[in-house]
Amino acid sequence: MPHFSGTFATKLPGTDTSIFAIMSALSHEHNAINLSQGFPDFDVSDKLIALVQEQMHKGLNQYAPMPGILLLREQIALKTEKLYGAVYHPEKEINITAGATQALFSIITAIIHEGDEAIILEPAYDSYAPTVKLCGGIPVHVPLELPDYHVNWELVKKVINQKTRMIVINTPHNPTGSILSDDDLKALAKLTKNTDIIILSDEVYEHLIFDNIRHESACRYPELVERSFVVSSFGKTFHATGWKMGYVLAPENLMKEFRKVHQFTVFACNTPVQYAIAEYLKDEANYLHLNQFYQDKRDLFLKLIQGSRFEIVPCRGTYFQVLNYNRISDEKEIDFAKRLTIEHKIASIPISPFYQKAINNKNLRFCFAKKDETLMKAAEILVKI
Repeated sequence: MPHFSGTFATKLPGTDTSIFAIMSALSHEHNAINLSQGFPDFDVSDKLIALVQEQMHKGLNQYAPMPGILLLREQIALKTEKLYGAVYHPEKEINITAGATQALFSIITAIIHEGDEAIILEPAYDSYAPTVKLCGGIPVHVPLELPDYHVNWELVKKVINQKTRMIVINTPHNPTGSILSDDDLKALAKLTKNTDIIILSDEVYEHLIFDNIRHESACRYPELVERSFVVSSFGKTFHATGWKMGYVLAPENLMKEFRKVHQFTVFACNTPVQYAIAEYLKDEANYLHLNQFYQDKRDLFLKLIQGSRFEIVPCRGTYFQVLNYNRISDEKEIDFAKRLTIEHKIASIPISPFYQKAINNKNLRFCFAKKDETLMKAAEILVKI
Protein backbone atom coordinates (compact mmCIF):
# COMPACT_ATOMS: atom_id res chain seq x y z
CA MET A 1 0.00 0.00 0.00
CA PRO A 2 1.53 3.38 -0.97
CA HIS A 3 2.53 5.73 1.81
CA PHE A 4 1.50 9.37 1.97
CA SER A 5 4.39 11.38 0.49
CA GLY A 6 3.66 14.43 2.59
CA THR A 7 3.66 16.68 -0.47
CA PHE A 8 0.69 18.55 -1.88
CA ALA A 9 -0.03 21.76 -3.77
CA THR A 10 -0.39 24.72 -1.41
CA LYS A 11 -3.30 27.08 -2.04
CA LEU A 12 -1.26 30.06 -0.85
CA PRO A 13 2.25 29.76 -2.31
CA GLY A 14 4.67 32.36 -1.06
CA THR A 15 2.65 33.03 2.08
CA ASP A 16 4.84 33.15 5.17
CA THR A 17 4.20 33.71 8.85
CA SER A 18 2.33 36.96 9.51
CA ILE A 19 4.53 39.97 10.29
CA PHE A 20 2.39 40.47 13.43
CA ALA A 21 3.36 37.05 14.73
CA ILE A 22 7.01 37.58 13.84
CA MET A 23 7.36 40.93 15.56
CA SER A 24 5.31 39.99 18.62
CA ALA A 25 7.40 36.84 19.11
CA LEU A 26 10.60 38.86 18.72
CA SER A 27 9.29 41.43 21.19
CA HIS A 28 8.53 38.72 23.72
CA GLU A 29 11.90 37.02 23.20
CA HIS A 30 13.83 40.24 23.84
CA ASN A 31 11.52 41.66 26.51
CA ALA A 32 10.82 44.73 24.38
CA ILE A 33 8.02 47.27 24.68
CA ASN A 34 5.46 45.94 22.23
CA LEU A 35 4.04 48.69 20.03
CA SER A 36 3.76 46.26 17.13
CA GLN A 37 0.53 44.28 17.22
CA GLY A 38 -2.61 46.42 17.44
CA PHE A 39 -4.09 45.71 20.84
CA PRO A 40 -4.55 47.90 23.95
CA ASP A 41 -2.64 47.19 27.13
CA PHE A 42 -5.34 48.79 29.29
CA ASP A 43 -8.49 47.19 30.66
CA VAL A 44 -11.94 46.75 29.19
CA SER A 45 -14.65 48.79 30.90
CA ASP A 46 -15.62 47.32 34.30
CA LYS A 47 -19.24 48.02 33.39
CA LEU A 48 -19.00 45.98 30.19
CA ILE A 49 -17.26 43.09 31.94
CA ALA A 50 -19.98 43.13 34.61
CA LEU A 51 -22.63 43.01 31.88
CA VAL A 52 -20.98 39.94 30.32
CA GLN A 53 -20.86 38.21 33.70
CA GLU A 54 -24.49 39.10 34.30
CA GLN A 55 -25.55 37.47 31.03
CA MET A 56 -23.53 34.36 31.86
CA HIS A 57 -25.16 34.07 35.28
CA LYS A 58 -28.56 34.45 33.63
CA GLY A 59 -27.77 31.28 31.71
CA LEU A 60 -27.37 32.92 28.32
CA ASN A 61 -24.51 30.62 27.34
CA GLN A 62 -25.90 28.54 24.48
CA TYR A 63 -25.90 29.11 20.73
CA ALA A 64 -27.11 32.48 19.53
CA PRO A 65 -29.14 32.70 16.31
CA MET A 66 -26.97 32.50 13.19
CA PRO A 67 -27.33 36.24 12.33
CA GLY A 68 -26.73 37.25 15.95
CA ILE A 69 -29.16 38.13 18.71
CA LEU A 70 -31.87 40.53 17.56
CA LEU A 71 -31.39 42.92 20.50
CA LEU A 72 -27.84 43.63 19.38
CA ARG A 73 -28.77 44.00 15.73
CA GLU A 74 -31.49 46.48 16.72
CA GLN A 75 -28.99 48.57 18.68
CA ILE A 76 -26.57 48.52 15.73
CA ALA A 77 -29.38 49.70 13.45
CA LEU A 78 -30.17 52.59 15.80
CA LYS A 79 -26.50 53.56 16.09
CA THR A 80 -25.94 53.41 12.33
CA GLU A 81 -28.98 55.54 11.54
CA LYS A 82 -28.08 58.13 14.16
CA LEU A 83 -24.42 58.41 13.12
CA TYR A 84 -24.67 58.04 9.35
CA GLY A 85 -28.33 58.51 8.41
CA ALA A 86 -28.47 55.00 6.93
CA VAL A 87 -31.37 52.65 7.65
CA TYR A 88 -30.56 48.92 7.85
CA HIS A 89 -33.19 46.31 8.67
CA PRO A 90 -32.08 44.56 11.89
CA GLU A 91 -33.29 41.14 10.73
CA LYS A 92 -32.42 41.23 7.04
CA GLU A 93 -29.39 43.52 6.70
CA ILE A 94 -27.22 43.17 9.83
CA ASN A 95 -25.16 40.16 10.88
CA ILE A 96 -22.94 39.61 13.92
CA THR A 97 -19.54 38.02 13.23
CA ALA A 98 -16.68 36.41 15.13
CA GLY A 99 -14.51 39.47 14.64
CA ALA A 100 -13.87 41.59 11.56
CA THR A 101 -11.41 39.20 9.90
CA GLN A 102 -14.05 36.46 9.80
CA ALA A 103 -16.46 39.00 8.33
CA LEU A 104 -13.95 39.93 5.63
CA PHE A 105 -13.26 36.28 4.83
CA SER A 106 -16.95 35.42 4.53
CA ILE A 107 -17.73 38.45 2.36
CA ILE A 108 -14.91 37.77 -0.09
CA THR A 109 -15.75 34.07 -0.19
CA ALA A 110 -19.40 34.84 -0.90
CA ILE A 111 -18.65 37.23 -3.78
CA ILE A 112 -15.39 36.29 -5.50
CA HIS A 113 -15.52 33.53 -8.13
CA GLU A 114 -12.73 31.90 -10.10
CA GLY A 115 -11.06 34.54 -12.27
CA ASP A 116 -12.76 37.53 -10.65
CA GLU A 117 -10.54 40.53 -9.88
CA ALA A 118 -10.56 42.44 -6.60
CA ILE A 119 -8.91 45.85 -6.42
CA ILE A 120 -6.92 46.31 -3.21
CA LEU A 121 -5.36 49.62 -2.21
CA GLU A 122 -1.94 49.01 -0.71
CA PRO A 123 -0.38 48.97 1.79
CA ALA A 124 -3.32 46.82 2.85
CA TYR A 125 -4.43 44.76 5.84
CA ASP A 126 -2.93 41.36 5.24
CA SER A 127 -6.08 39.21 5.07
CA TYR A 128 -7.64 40.71 1.93
CA ALA A 129 -5.41 39.33 -0.84
CA PRO A 130 -4.93 35.79 0.55
CA THR A 131 -8.70 35.34 0.84
CA VAL A 132 -9.21 36.53 -2.74
CA LYS A 133 -6.59 33.99 -3.86
CA LEU A 134 -8.21 31.16 -1.88
CA CYS A 135 -11.39 31.84 -3.84
CA GLY A 136 -9.56 31.62 -7.16
CA GLY A 137 -9.74 35.37 -7.59
CA ILE A 138 -7.01 37.76 -8.66
CA PRO A 139 -5.91 40.61 -6.37
CA VAL A 140 -5.18 43.79 -8.32
CA HIS A 141 -2.95 46.05 -6.23
CA VAL A 142 -3.11 49.83 -6.54
CA PRO A 143 -0.61 51.79 -4.40
CA LEU A 144 -1.69 54.63 -2.16
CA GLU A 145 0.40 57.71 -2.85
CA LEU A 146 2.99 59.19 -0.50
CA PRO A 147 3.61 61.04 1.68
CA ASP A 148 0.08 60.94 3.14
CA TYR A 149 -1.14 57.63 1.62
CA HIS A 150 -3.97 59.11 -0.46
CA VAL A 151 -5.90 57.35 -3.24
CA ASN A 152 -5.17 58.24 -6.85
CA TRP A 153 -8.56 57.43 -8.35
CA GLU A 154 -7.22 57.73 -11.89
CA LEU A 155 -4.97 54.75 -11.15
CA VAL A 156 -7.97 52.84 -9.82
CA LYS A 157 -9.98 53.72 -12.92
CA LYS A 158 -7.23 52.37 -15.18
CA VAL A 159 -7.38 48.86 -13.69
CA ILE A 160 -11.18 48.49 -13.72
CA ASN A 161 -12.36 46.08 -16.42
CA GLN A 162 -15.03 43.47 -17.09
CA LYS A 163 -13.40 41.09 -14.60
CA THR A 164 -13.47 43.59 -11.72
CA ARG A 165 -15.84 42.16 -9.12
CA MET A 166 -14.83 44.00 -5.95
CA ILE A 167 -13.04 47.07 -4.64
CA VAL A 168 -11.78 46.93 -1.06
CA ILE A 169 -11.52 50.17 0.89
CA ASN A 170 -10.38 50.70 4.47
CA THR A 171 -11.03 53.90 6.43
CA PRO A 172 -9.56 54.81 8.86
CA HIS A 173 -6.71 52.90 7.31
CA ASN A 174 -4.58 50.15 8.81
CA PRO A 175 -1.56 50.32 8.73
CA THR A 176 -1.12 54.02 7.85
CA GLY A 177 -3.73 55.94 9.88
CA SER A 178 -4.91 57.80 6.75
CA ILE A 179 -8.61 58.37 6.04
CA LEU A 180 -10.91 58.66 3.04
CA SER A 181 -12.65 61.99 2.47
CA ASP A 182 -16.06 62.93 1.12
CA ASP A 183 -14.39 63.50 -2.25
CA ASP A 184 -12.92 60.00 -2.12
CA LEU A 185 -16.28 58.32 -1.51
CA LYS A 186 -17.92 60.40 -4.23
CA ALA A 187 -15.14 59.41 -6.63
CA LEU A 188 -15.70 55.76 -5.75
CA ALA A 189 -19.44 56.12 -6.33
CA LYS A 190 -18.80 57.70 -9.73
CA LEU A 191 -16.35 54.95 -10.74
CA THR A 192 -18.74 52.14 -9.83
CA LYS A 193 -21.94 53.70 -11.19
CA ASN A 194 -23.70 51.45 -13.72
CA THR A 195 -21.43 48.51 -12.88
CA ASP A 196 -21.86 45.29 -10.90
CA ILE A 197 -18.80 46.00 -8.75
CA ILE A 198 -19.19 45.22 -5.05
CA ILE A 199 -17.59 47.46 -2.41
CA LEU A 200 -16.07 45.93 0.71
CA SER A 201 -15.67 48.80 3.18
CA ASP A 202 -13.51 47.88 6.17
CA GLU A 203 -14.45 50.42 8.86
CA VAL A 204 -13.29 48.71 12.03
CA TYR A 205 -11.75 51.96 13.32
CA GLU A 206 -14.88 54.03 12.65
CA HIS A 207 -14.87 55.49 16.19
CA LEU A 208 -11.15 56.25 16.18
CA ILE A 209 -10.88 59.34 14.00
CA PHE A 210 -9.29 62.63 15.03
CA ASP A 211 -9.05 66.40 14.63
CA ASN A 212 -12.83 66.88 14.38
CA ILE A 213 -12.87 65.04 11.05
CA ARG A 214 -16.08 63.20 10.14
CA HIS A 215 -15.86 59.49 9.45
CA GLU A 216 -16.93 59.01 5.85
CA SER A 217 -18.65 55.65 6.05
CA ALA A 218 -19.91 54.01 2.87
CA CYS A 219 -23.23 54.05 4.75
CA ARG A 220 -23.51 57.80 4.17
CA TYR A 221 -23.71 57.43 0.39
CA PRO A 222 -26.94 55.86 -0.96
CA GLU A 223 -25.30 55.07 -4.30
CA LEU A 224 -22.65 53.05 -2.40
CA VAL A 225 -24.99 51.48 0.16
CA GLU A 226 -26.73 49.43 -2.53
CA ARG A 227 -23.47 47.71 -3.51
CA SER A 228 -21.51 47.72 -0.21
CA PHE A 229 -20.64 45.43 2.64
CA VAL A 230 -19.60 47.53 5.65
CA VAL A 231 -17.52 45.81 8.34
CA SER A 232 -17.17 47.04 11.92
CA SER A 233 -15.51 45.74 15.09
CA PHE A 234 -16.60 45.81 18.71
CA GLY A 235 -13.18 44.45 19.63
CA LYS A 236 -11.48 47.61 18.34
CA THR A 237 -14.16 49.91 19.71
CA PHE A 238 -14.34 48.52 23.24
CA HIS A 239 -10.64 47.58 23.80
CA ALA A 240 -11.54 43.88 23.70
CA THR A 241 -9.76 42.47 20.67
CA GLY A 242 -9.66 39.00 22.21
CA TRP A 243 -13.45 38.79 22.27
CA LYS A 244 -13.46 38.61 18.43
CA MET A 245 -16.80 40.33 17.97
CA GLY A 246 -17.77 42.34 14.90
CA TYR A 247 -20.63 42.85 12.47
CA VAL A 248 -21.55 43.36 8.83
CA LEU A 249 -24.04 45.76 7.25
CA ALA A 250 -25.32 45.06 3.74
CA PRO A 251 -28.50 45.36 1.68
CA GLU A 252 -30.72 42.29 1.83
CA ASN A 253 -29.65 40.76 -1.50
CA LEU A 254 -25.96 40.91 -0.53
CA MET A 255 -26.62 39.80 3.04
CA LYS A 256 -28.34 36.64 1.79
CA GLU A 257 -25.13 35.65 0.00
CA PHE A 258 -23.01 36.54 3.02
CA ARG A 259 -25.11 34.36 5.32
CA LYS A 260 -24.75 31.36 3.03
CA VAL A 261 -21.02 31.41 3.83
CA HIS A 262 -21.22 32.70 7.40
CA GLN A 263 -23.42 29.80 8.54
CA PHE A 264 -20.76 27.30 7.48
CA THR A 265 -17.82 29.33 8.80
CA VAL A 266 -18.81 29.96 12.43
CA PHE A 267 -22.63 29.80 12.40
CA ALA A 268 -23.09 31.55 15.75
CA CYS A 269 -20.99 33.96 17.80
CA ASN A 270 -20.42 34.44 21.54
CA THR A 271 -23.86 34.69 23.14
CA PRO A 272 -23.30 36.45 26.51
CA VAL A 273 -20.96 39.00 24.92
CA GLN A 274 -23.65 39.86 22.36
CA TYR A 275 -26.26 40.47 25.05
CA ALA A 276 -23.78 42.55 27.06
CA ILE A 277 -22.81 44.75 24.10
CA ALA A 278 -26.48 45.21 23.20
CA GLU A 279 -27.05 46.72 26.63
CA TYR A 280 -23.79 48.71 26.56
CA LEU A 281 -24.64 50.35 23.22
CA LYS A 282 -27.78 51.91 24.71
CA ASP A 283 -25.54 54.59 26.23
CA GLU A 284 -23.84 56.33 23.31
CA ALA A 285 -21.34 57.88 25.71
CA ASN A 286 -19.71 54.44 25.80
CA TYR A 287 -18.39 54.93 22.26
CA LEU A 288 -18.71 58.59 21.27
CA HIS A 289 -15.86 59.58 23.59
CA LEU A 290 -13.37 57.31 21.86
CA ASN A 291 -12.26 59.82 19.21
CA GLN A 292 -10.99 62.17 21.87
CA PHE A 293 -9.65 59.36 24.06
CA TYR A 294 -7.40 58.06 21.30
CA GLN A 295 -6.56 61.51 19.96
CA ASP A 296 -5.18 62.30 23.41
CA LYS A 297 -3.08 59.13 23.18
CA ARG A 298 -1.78 60.11 19.75
CA ASP A 299 -1.03 63.67 20.83
CA LEU A 300 0.81 62.50 23.95
CA PHE A 301 2.92 60.07 21.92
CA LEU A 302 3.84 62.75 19.37
CA LYS A 303 4.67 65.26 22.10
CA LEU A 304 6.89 62.73 23.85
CA ILE A 305 8.91 61.97 20.70
CA GLN A 306 9.55 65.61 19.83
CA GLY A 307 13.26 66.00 19.31
CA SER A 308 13.68 62.48 17.96
CA ARG A 309 15.13 61.89 14.49
CA PHE A 310 11.96 60.16 13.33
CA GLU A 311 9.71 62.06 10.92
CA ILE A 312 5.98 61.98 11.63
CA VAL A 313 3.56 60.77 8.95
CA PRO A 314 0.14 62.36 9.68
CA CYS A 315 -2.24 60.03 11.52
CA ARG A 316 -5.95 60.94 11.20
CA GLY A 317 -7.45 57.75 12.62
CA THR A 318 -6.90 54.22 14.02
CA TYR A 319 -4.48 53.79 16.90
CA PHE A 320 -1.37 53.56 14.73
CA GLN A 321 1.28 56.20 14.18
CA VAL A 322 3.65 55.83 11.22
CA LEU A 323 7.16 57.18 11.71
CA ASN A 324 9.73 57.58 8.95
CA TYR A 325 13.37 56.77 9.79
CA ASN A 326 14.99 58.23 6.67
CA ARG A 327 17.29 60.42 8.82
CA ILE A 328 18.40 57.47 10.91
CA SER A 329 19.20 54.47 8.72
CA ASP A 330 19.34 53.11 5.17
CA GLU A 331 18.27 49.62 6.30
CA LYS A 332 15.24 47.89 4.90
CA GLU A 333 12.13 48.29 7.05
CA ILE A 334 12.05 44.70 8.29
CA ASP A 335 15.74 44.79 9.21
CA PHE A 336 15.47 48.12 11.00
CA ALA A 337 12.33 47.02 12.87
CA LYS A 338 14.06 43.85 14.04
CA ARG A 339 17.13 45.81 15.15
CA LEU A 340 14.98 48.24 17.11
CA THR A 341 13.38 45.30 18.88
CA ILE A 342 16.59 43.44 19.64
CA GLU A 343 18.98 46.32 20.41
CA HIS A 344 16.66 49.08 21.63
CA LYS A 345 13.88 46.95 23.13
CA ILE A 346 10.99 48.53 21.25
CA ALA A 347 8.86 46.62 18.75
CA SER A 348 7.05 48.11 15.76
CA ILE A 349 5.64 46.85 12.47
CA PRO A 350 7.33 47.61 9.13
CA ILE A 351 4.92 48.85 6.45
CA SER A 352 6.62 46.97 3.59
CA PRO A 353 4.94 43.56 4.29
CA PHE A 354 1.56 45.22 3.65
CA TYR A 355 2.49 45.49 -0.04
CA GLN A 356 2.26 42.72 -2.63
CA LYS A 357 5.94 43.29 -3.32
CA ALA A 358 7.81 44.76 -0.38
CA ILE A 359 8.32 48.48 -0.93
CA ASN A 360 10.73 50.09 1.48
CA ASN A 361 9.73 53.68 2.21
CA LYS A 362 11.49 53.58 5.59
CA ASN A 363 8.20 53.71 7.48
CA LEU A 364 7.34 51.83 10.67
CA ARG A 365 3.95 51.55 12.39
CA PHE A 366 3.72 52.08 16.15
CA CYS A 367 0.56 51.26 18.13
CA PHE A 368 -0.32 53.98 20.66
CA ALA A 369 -3.31 52.14 22.20
CA LYS A 370 -1.28 51.83 25.37
CA LYS A 371 -1.19 53.13 28.93
CA ASP A 372 0.45 56.52 29.25
CA GLU A 373 3.36 55.01 31.17
CA THR A 374 3.94 52.54 28.33
CA LEU A 375 4.03 55.40 25.80
CA MET A 376 6.42 57.36 28.01
CA LYS A 377 8.84 54.43 28.22
CA ALA A 378 8.62 53.87 24.48
CA ALA A 379 9.18 57.54 23.67
CA GLU A 380 12.20 57.68 25.94
CA ILE A 381 13.79 54.97 23.80
CA LEU A 382 12.79 56.51 20.46
CA VAL A 383 14.21 59.92 21.32
CA LYS A 384 17.62 58.36 21.99
CA ILE A 385 17.85 56.55 18.65
